[in-house]
Amino acid sequence: MLSRLQVKNYVLIDSLEIDFPEGLIIITGQTGAGKSILLGALSLVMGGKADAAMVSEGADNCVVEAEFEGVDGSLKELLEENDVEWEDGHLIIRRVVNRSGRSRAFVNDSPVPVTVLQEVSSRLVDIHSQHQTLLLSDKQFQLSILDHYAGNAALLEECSRLWRESNAMKSELAQLEARIARIASDRDYNEAQFRQLEAASLREGELAELEEEQKQLANAEEIKNGLCAVEELFTASSGESMSIDAALKESGKMLSKVARYIPSTSELASRIDSCRCELDDILAEVSDLNSRIDMSESRLEAVEDRMSLIYGLMKKHSCADESELIALRDRLSNELFDSTRLEDEAADLRAQLEKTLAALKQQAVKLHESRLNASASFAQSITASIRNLELSYAVFEVALAAAPLSATGADSVQFLFSASGRNPVDVSKCASGGEMSRIMLSLKDMMARFTAMPTMIFDEIDTGVSGSVADKMGSMICGMGENMQVFAITHLPQVAAKGKAHYVVTKEIDPATSRAVSTISRLSDDERILEVARMLSGTVLTDAAIENAKSLLSYR
Repeated sequence: MLSRLQVKNYVLIDSLEIDFPEGLIIITGQTGAGKSILLGALSLVMGGKADAAMVSEGADNCVVEAEFEGVDGSLKELLEENDVEWEDGHLIIRRVVNRSGRSRAFVNDSPVPVTVLQEVSSRLVDIHSQHQTLLLSDKQFQLSILDHYAGNAALLEECSRLWRESNAMKSELAQLEARIARIASDRDYNEAQFRQLEAASLREGELAELEEEQKQLANAEEIKNGLCAVEELFTASSGESMSIDAALKESGKMLSKVARYIPSTSELASRIDSCRCELDDILAEVSDLNSRIDMSESRLEAVEDRMSLIYGLMKKHSCADESELIALRDRLSNELFDSTRLEDEAADLRAQLEKTLAALKQQAVKLHESRLNASASFAQSITASIRNLELSYAVFEVALAAAPLSATGADSVQFLFSASGRNPVDVSKCASGGEMSRIMLSLKDMMARFTAMPTMIFDEIDTGVSGSVADKMGSMICGMGENMQVFAITHLPQVAAKGKAHYVVTKEIDPATSRAVSTISRLSDDERILEVARMLSGTVLTDAAIENAKSLLSYR
């Protein structure tokens, strides 16, 4: 139940904090006093749309905080999934709206998306606004009420799960079939591309190797001339010059002779021997390179043709290198040669989809049977409730019709009504305002018994009725308050006299700021008599009105 409401800087409410008891809570006040503002603040904290106009003039933000006690444990899993700590049935919901209209939501001081706030609050509070009788023309609302009465929660959950699964399978199957169709339509083109890439026998790194070889072949004469010159310098044999090897060998012998007189030259001779060995290795490698240099024009032409082929393929397929060409080749291969695998996958998926749709249809049949079995007793119950509200001949019926398969089964529900008891038709087309209010209250009374909603708020559900009908509607609301917390915002004294807790909303001008400010306060027994009397007589309180108010309150 809602145990406390705190509001700061919300429209005409500067600061308000009020506690609420269990049972029936009556809220009254003159037209324009701010009852709708109070309801708007509660709607905001329940996840309603935020707007910059909600922030009071001169304030930076508005804050609405609602505290709930005795919250059912069914919310624990939802809260924990969203990283909100479960506090044994104690819940504090807070919504903050800044001057720009942006808002933040918190549950037990943990930030949450507004969607989570809405899901949490939908299990805590049901708000019936003045215009909610329009829901009587909403087929989904009608179906929902019948399902609550029939206890179809588990059937609906399974039906919704199968519906989601079937839709996911349909989407996946459509993608597979589109892919298979694309492969089939592009087969000739893709096969030509694949054959061309396959014939190229590409391998990674080949282009770099070809470029290096092409440079060598294109400059083979210059390279060979250079290497031959190096060999000649190493191995010169003309009479005028000595080879490097011979010169070093002779130098070593000379230093060895000198070592007999200067021992340190022995080390120099050893170093020359080392240099001669290193130079021998260098000469061997130069000779090997020289022997491998190919001056074949035909090979150069073959290398350049190969490079031209690879560059042409890269340009044609917008690839940066051979690895991308190879990846494209492999992808085309998969598309060309794996279409059988895709068709097998599609066949398996069709079989799964058929099985899921069969289960969905079976679930829809179970829902239909449950609704059909419940519709008669549901209609009788609503009829009895409406007749108790002084529509003695009224008839309320439920008509089921086939509808396209959906997450809620394959039924369409229509509520039929006749105030005279003859030829009932669509309730949204034949009921007057007062009749709609009575029907809606009867439905809400039914919902209260079958949805386990801890708190229900009625915003002038008694619109269009008066006298003894209003008294009976008040009694019905009062009866609902015996099993749950019920807020009744009303202008009717017959309703206001019900229950034990009575709050009044007032609007006054703040002398300091000249602003209108709305407040709410709980009435004492004596104050309540005067408020009910005001509702009976208007601005001027008469002794008769006061006595009438006492009489009404004595029968609550």
